[in-house]
Amino acid sequence: MKRKAEAMGATHSSVSSAAGPSFSLSQEDLFSAPLEILEEIFLNLPSHQVVKVCRLVCHQWKEVADSESLWKERCRREGNRLRDASKIPKDWRLFYFLCKKRRNLLQNPKAENQFKNWQILENGGDNWKVEGVMVPHPNETIQKNFVTSYGMCRKSQLIDLKVEGYNPSFMDHFQPNIKVSDWYAPRRDCGCKYEICVELLNQRKKVVRTFAPEAVYFEQWTDPIWNQMIHVFQNYGPGVRYVRFTHGGKDTQFWAGWYGIRVTDSCVEICPAIDT
Repeated sequence: MKRKAEAMGATHSSVSSAAGPSFSLSQEDLFSAPLEILEEIFLNLPSHQVVKVCRLVCHQWKEVADSESLWKERCRREGNRLRDASKIPKDWRLFYFLCKKRRNLLQNPKAENQFKNWQILENGGDNWKVEGVMVPHPNETIQKNFVTSYGMCRKSQLIDLKVEGYNPSFMDHFQPNIKVSDWYAPRRDCGCKYEICVELLNQRKKVVRTFAPEAVYFEQWTDPIWNQMIHVFQNYGPGVRYVRFTHGGKDTQFWAGWYGIRVTDSCVEICPAIDT
């Protein structure tokens, strides 16, 4: 078959005829298409295929797959909108994927499954307990909270970022913002104490960065409204592989039962720098 093809004056990469000279078809020629058509095709493909497959085909496909216009349009079509229109992402592709993957990395943060997924570090007094909220939460879907007792109560979760889909090279190169938040509220009839500590850990689970503000104290007869604690880790350097979230507290009047701080809707998320 090879000799027959050669006798006809053609191979897999060239075409010739008696009417004209032979010419070669490069990879660029085979996959060439108007850029706007390529972009529309890529917009209708799964995003991971565009990055892992399409951009490797040829220079033209890579140019389209890496273009700002492609990822900006993809964000628009999928509803990944900027919270502040005056802040424009430096990298629309990074913004897209961070928005797509953004979620609460803590499990069972709203006490819907009792203490599942939480490690109880301290269980003082009459121990931790799950109750219905005493006053409405700003998020009406939240109907339960964890409540502490008269001895110190602390619980924790360890988040493995690689398991959650954030591989080491991504974390080291981009160092995306890590946003943590927690809701807490006192009872009106008893004073209480609230504590939180969030640590970024390396592969050996050694601390890289820590957020540990001073404890918050509530006096007796304080209005039992919900308060939110928020912190954003930025520019924390390479090596972060885990996040350890710990919080808790107690009542300050040593009353039997569950008169201590209430906590719920805790959150740890990886998010775009301009969207925190």
